Amino acid sequence: MAYTARITSAESLGRVLQQARMVHGMSQRELARRLGTSQRYIWEIEAGKPSIFTERLFAYLRETETELSATIQAPQASQAEPTQSATHRATPQDGTDG
Repeated sequence: MAYTARITSAESLGRVLQQARMVHGMSQRELARRLGTSQRYIWEIEAGKPSIFTERLFAYLRETETELSATIQAPQASQAEPTQSATHRATPQDGTDG
């Protein structure tokens, strides 16, 4: 099953990325290790910490009336099951607009 969410701000992007990490059973520390970065950097992304890039990206999307969405693929049965928070915040992808 896949979960789809609309991204409208750095904060909503951070929440979706946090959900994706959790669905795949990774801690911030584990993800940081895999990406070769710090746990603090992962925390800042997930917290929606503003940056010049994200401010300009979302201003661009607003000005061009463009929507951004993300789809979280649930792990295979052999991997961790989705967490409760991920299933409550994201919308199951069923081919219809939510």
